[in-house]
Amino acid sequence: MFNNNMKLEIPSKSQNEAFARVVVASFASQLDPTIEELADVKTAVSEAVTNSIIHGYENTTGTIIIECKIEDAQLEIVVKDEGKGIDDINKAMEPLYTSKPELERSGMGFTVMESFMDELEVESEIGKGTRVKMVKKFRSFSAEE
Repeated sequence: MFNNNMKLEIPSKSQNEAFARVVVASFASQLDPTIEELADVKTAVSEAVTNSIIHGYENTTGTIIIECKIEDAQLEIVVKDEGKGIDDINKAMEPLYTSKPELERSGMGFTVMESFMDELEVESEIGKGTRVKMVKKFRSFSAEE
C-alpha cells in the first residue's frame, strides 16, 4: 500500500494560483499519471484556488490551505478557505451560474472540477469559509511498484 500526504498554506493572491497547481501536480507525479490525468488535476486545483481568491476572500487577503493525500492509486485534494462562504451551494454548482457577472466570470468552476475529477464535495458556511474536496483515481498507477 502506497501512502503519502502534504499540506500547503498560501495567501489568497492571484499569483499563487499557478504555484498551487504546480505543487499539487508535482505531488501527484508520484502516481505516474498520464499527461491528461495531470492536466485534469492542475485544472481542477486552479479552479478551486481561483474560487477561494475571487469569491471567498473577494477584495481581502486570507489564507488558502491545500491538503493532498495519496492512498494507493487515489489522490485526495482538499482546498479550504476561511472566507465569506457560499450562500447556496446547489446554485453555485449550476453550470454558468456566477455571483460575479461584473467580472465576466464563466460560472463553470465547479462544473470543470466535477468533470475532471472522480469525486467532488463542497461544504460551506457563511462567514466561516468553504471546503472543496476532490478525488482523482489514477488508472496508470500500479500499487505493486
